Amino acid sequence: MGKKFENAAKKVDEKKLYGYLDAVKLAKELSYTKFDSTCEVAFRLGVDPKHADQQVRNTVVLPHGTGKKVKILVFAAGEKAKEAEAAGADFVGADDYAEKIKKENWTDFDFVVATPDMMKIVGQLGKILGPRGLMPNPKTGTVTFEITKAVKELKAGRIEFRTEKTGIVHGPFGKVSFNEKQLAENLKSFFDAVMRAKPTGAKGQYLKTVSISTTMGPGIHINTSSFSV
Repeated sequence: MGKKFENAAKKVDEKKLYGYLDAVKLAKELSYTKFDSTCEVAFRLGVDPKHADQQVRNTVVLPHGTGKKVKILVFAAGEKAKEAEAAGADFVGADDYAEKIKKENWTDFDFVVATPDMMKIVGQLGKILGPRGLMPNPKTGTVTFEITKAVKELKAGRIEFRTEKTGIVHGPFGKVSFNEKQLAENLKSFFDAVMRAKPTGAKGQYLKTVSISTTMGPGIHINTSSFSV
């Protein structure tokens, strides 16, 4: 660990559970990178993702976005293609982009949205898009005829979250340059979404721990009850 990290870590009481508002304030204060660090949250859940009825997967629209400009590829034709362009999609097409992905292994985009009739084409790209988490899915609203809604929500800061093998859900909730109120509201929205996504098969304590950090910064543990105050 570098000296900057060590100095920041000394200012965090590892035995303390911070209120989420205080945690956000402290995280901003301790960020020492020269670039605009990403603020991330990690939820440790009491679920076993090996069981289908204990998997946690959903989306959340962060009220203040993630601070990251995202590129969106939309597979659509005709009027829906025009709708995608009007909504602000970065790339719109069908067979042409499917070929580009297959031949060039091209993945210079953050999200893929497709109309249901295009899934015959997109389905052939599973080996490339799947491992990168880019495959459109009806459950996350990326296979839809509501193209305008999907594109605008993704541009505004909609993120997808899902449990990892260890039962942890993590993701970004903004940038250090955001003010405390923006970060706190984003974090609360993420928390609420994870709680709503509690699977039917979850047994015992669903939410075990929550911690936040900034890029290269120390973790700050949060008192989960502070979200309900």
